[in-house]
Amino acid sequence: MAYGFLTIYWRDMIRFVRFKTLLVSSLLQPALWLAFFGIAMSSNFDRLMAGMPVPAGAHAVGYLTFMGAGIIAMTTLFTSLFGGIVILFDKNWGLMREILASPVSRNHIIFGIALSGVTKSFIQAIIIMVFGILIGTAFFAGYTPVQVVIGVLGILAFVAMFALGFLFLSAAIAISMESPEGLQGVITLLTMPIFFASNALYPTDTFPEILKVISVYNPMTMLINGIRYFAIGPDFYALGKHYVFTQADILLSFLGLVIFSGIMFVLAWWRFRRAVVT
Repeated sequence: MAYGFLTIYWRDMIRFVRFKTLLVSSLLQPALWLAFFGIAMSSNFDRLMAGMPVPAGAHAVGYLTFMGAGIIAMTTLFTSLFGGIVILFDKNWGLMREILASPVSRNHIIFGIALSGVTKSFIQAIIIMVFGILIGTAFFAGYTPVQVVIGVLGILAFVAMFALGFLFLSAAIAISMESPEGLQGVITLLTMPIFFASNALYPTDTFPEILKVISVYNPMTMLINGIRYFAIGPDFYALGKHYVFTQADILLSFLGLVIFSGIMFVLAWWRFRRAVVT
């Protein structure tokens, strides 16, 4: 069963496609966030920022573009954290007992669920980027076709590493829980501080010092920095702040996500090794 994870992956993707309500809602929700929240807020912020001087060498971007990267990250976070609920349903339906009793390695279960979650995150990220461009975000503005391809691949690389970390965390939580309500409660508890203690919707300069430190080491901030670097550029001005990203900054953010994913995998591996499903 060397490729057992592919069976787990394919089974989860078939379930994702066949459940039309889940499929449509997971694809429409981020677009609606960007359309309603983004357009409504951008009209206010752009009016407040109008007339402010732009630093030399930087190009100004509207709030819709700024928060578009945050919406991609938010969607990836929600999709990843809820990815483990498949494991919990399998436990409750008795399917997980059969999988654990099969020759499939427990590591393959983790990787199969993680790979399907990353695939879903890719689909959603691409939809948000395309939809965002259609409604006015300045993603890849002035890029050549080659730069667009590099930008999209860079964004997907960041999305993949971020999604893997939270999918491993979700799998570790799910294999330890007994009820969907308990899992949803833990996930809800995690999503709020992770999302709002990041630069998804606003700059973090005015945060209290402790929140600034948390934001710097927040995996979501690392993801958003990577998305903005590849989608907007290394030098732009938004919400009264001049953003400058160097290649070293982006590599450091990616390395941080790699370390985070590695730690979460060890946690998931440890929990699956100790799991007893009756």
